[in-house]
Amino acid sequence: MSETTLTAKTPALTEELRESPFMRACRREPVPYTPVWLMRQAGRYMPEYREVRARHTFLEMCKKPEVASEVTVYAAHRLNVDAAIIFADILLILEPMGLDLEFAKGEGPAIHNPVRDARDVGRLREVEDAGALEYVYEAIRITRRELRPHIPLIGFAGAPFTVASYMIEGGGSKNYVHAKRLMYTDAGAWHALMSLISRALVGYLNAQVAAGAQAVQLFDSWVGALGPDDYREFVLPHTRSVIERITPGVPVLHFGTGTAALLELMREAGGDVIGLDWRVRLDEAWARLGDVAVMGNFDSVALFTNPEVVRRRARQILEQAAGRPGHIFNLGHGILPETPVENVLALVEAVHELSSNKSLESEV
Repeated sequence: MSETTLTAKTPALTEELRESPFMRACRREPVPYTPVWLMRQAGRYMPEYREVRARHTFLEMCKKPEVASEVTVYAAHRLNVDAAIIFADILLILEPMGLDLEFAKGEGPAIHNPVRDARDVGRLREVEDAGALEYVYEAIRITRRELRPHIPLIGFAGAPFTVASYMIEGGGSKNYVHAKRLMYTDAGAWHALMSLISRALVGYLNAQVAAGAQAVQLFDSWVGALGPDDYREFVLPHTRSVIERITPGVPVLHFGTGTAALLELMREAGGDVIGLDWRVRLDEAWARLGDVAVMGNFDSVALFTNPEVVRRRARQILEQAAGRPGHIFNLGHGILPETPVENVLALVEAVHELSSNKSLESEV
């Protein structure tokens, strides 16, 4: 890893950004209302996004900084959320490592030269220079200029286990047979792969910070496939090694799905904010996690109902948080493509209104 990558400097925070509700919640400080942002808030549920998508392939959208910035900024401003997340994909890091990545229309990502054994691990490239992903950093720089000055920008990457699983499976998976086989039969190759990925992620995330991201998120979307013992042995040291080397002072959001059995171990792996999916109660999960901020955990499918149901379910989550400093409202996973936009807008409005300096109990 290049020296430049490891010593990335945090861009000076303006007072507006530092004191924004999102950044204050990351630090577990009191906020005037609960900040909210939504995973996949720039996505296919928005007609404006679909218009842009019709002119570009998905990878083109990621690799054209002006396009990635356009959809990022539009979604954040349209929804009136308290943070933006840069439009990108967790698999972009694969190409600099030597893998052939394609997003086939309607079929999701495909890796045409997957990693299946120690020899395949050996042919991967060390990402010495995070500059191979310059288009992401340029999108961040443009977005930071275009965003309203009080809205923080989140950079992100896939967590080591999820990235490794994609590499090994060659695409989506239900049972992770190839990934678990390698993990169980050749621990040396598995740890070598995870270490290689972790080093690349550190450089990539710190370069996003240097470009203008105020926080970063690790998406461990697939880690719920593991039990606690496997997580502790095969995942925790590598995720921790990434989080510990993020530029000091930058909040790290650590998110996974299906992780009800792993929450304490995720907390041990690190992060200023632990993301919760919809399968756990927020109050019970927070009690297990202790002194850390939490993010979550509205069920994305509830957005297919109506504004009244959305408001009621948001209120239930806010009641579980009970005004405790350190809650960032989000979904339990990303917004689904067919979600009605009006319900997403209703959710953001409800969170802001119900949590703003007035008792939740006052609502009938």
